[in-house]
Amino acid sequence: GFTKNRLQLFPDAPFQNLYGTTLKIGLLTQYNEKWSSTLVLLPKVASDYEQLSTKDFYLGGFAMFKYQKRDNLIYRFGAYGSREAFGFFTTPIVGFYYLSPNNRFQMDVSFPISTDINYSFNKITLGVDYYGIGRSFNITEELAPKVYVDLGSLEFSSYIQLNTFQKTVLLRLKAGYSSNDFEVYQQGDNISLGLSAFTFGDDRKQLNPQINDGMFVRLEAIYRLRLPEKKEKND
Repeated sequence: GFTKNRLQLFPDAPFQNLYGTTLKIGLLTQYNEKWSSTLVLLPKVASDYEQLSTKDFYLGGFAMFKYQKRDNLIYRFGAYGSREAFGFFTTPIVGFYYLSPNNRFQMDVSFPISTDINYSFNKITLGVDYYGIGRSFNITEELAPKVYVDLGSLEFSSYIQLNTFQKTVLLRLKAGYSSNDFEVYQQGDNISLGLSAFTFGDDRKQLNPQINDGMFVRLEAIYRLRLPEKKEKND
């Protein structure tokens, strides 16, 4: 995945580009009809991409166990962890996936990271969602101070979605409230541990003023790849 943020980190400063490129490498294991697990590594490069180095490389990942209670109900629990510019961050993950018998109402919950609740009217889907995860970016510009950006992001939105090509291509228009807190710190000014919404050993000094929250409108395009189902052989 690829992300780009363009903003002013300091008053009267030029706009700064912050990029993030993440590669997902996963392993799915099916233990029996009820239990399965997913292990995903998330190596990423996150900085202003001015002078890339090993300091811009971070390794994260998550492990998730899933229990299929019924055909339309799956429980999940696991943990996410990542090495960031500010130190190590981790959070437990607890959630479930539910699909109504008529295949119209859907709940996809992975607390505290994300939630998506929606109802489908064939071609149109209406929904609400939440996404919250911390990230960091190294500032590598030659004449810039040796700093990094600690991003704490919380997004709440509602959306309308157009389902096309048998729901393989989804066009989603979202509007909502975003609490993107871009905090600038000196490189090496780290915390001991970040655990979900809590930080330990955090005596850092923030170098920039608080950035205000705000509303947002976003257009997303999603492509879903459908794998062919395996056909059972009859003896």
